[in-house]
Amino acid sequence: MPNHHQNGMPAYRKIQASILKRIENGHLKPGDAVESERELAKIHRVSLMTARHALTVLEREGMVQRRRGAGTFVAPPKIHFNKLMGFTELMAGRNLSACSRVLSFSIVDNEHPVAARLGLADNTALSKLTRLRLGAEQPFALETCYWSAQEFSGFTRASLARGSLFSILERDYGIQLAYADEEADAAAAEATTANLLQVPRGHPLLRIRQVIYSTQGKATLYVLGLYRSDRYNLLVRRFR
Repeated sequence: MPNHHQNGMPAYRKIQASILKRIENGHLKPGDAVESERELAKIHRVSLMTARHALTVLEREGMVQRRRGAGTFVAPPKIHFNKLMGFTELMAGRNLSACSRVLSFSIVDNEHPVAARLGLADNTALSKLTRLRLGAEQPFALETCYWSAQEFSGFTRASLARGSLFSILERDYGIQLAYADEEADAAAAEATTANLLQVPRGHPLLRIRQVIYSTQGKATLYVLGLYRSDRYNLLVRRFR
């Protein structure tokens, strides 16, 4: 009889762990084929149903893609952002190298709706940073961040290109970021955005607008992000 629990761990979890380990150490790369349900069942000495369940869960988590008649393959890198983390942290959680290309950095005083979201007067000077975020040298997102230029002065384009904005705020300004209020909707990629994200014009993007608060409950950052919908997954728990 196949063993559905091994060393206290459900057998399907053991199968998942073995596949994830090979993805993380680079033995399985995006696009590579994963063993079939039948092969996994034989290797791990479990039922076909257990092997199928392992692949179903990995597919639901965005780790593999199952193509009818072709098999199961390692999915392109996909990020789950259900916790407030900077891009660098998110990518590190998936063992992917992260880097950013600073597209522009300036001081603006005419973005009144953004100032209002940060609880500031209309004509407050804001630092505005637009970056292309890359993971494993692939474009993931186009993000524009705003913060009070007076309260957090001393940023330079070079320092922002080198380090994580979250880390700089925490290390240099003593600001601990705690939570974000977010609005998520769909947007179609305009020509410039499509070119930067390497998608066709009109491609569906996930647009998220965030007001990020400190542990003191103060609105600190406003972020407008355009994310490649094929590389991000947003899970929501709803209560009745």
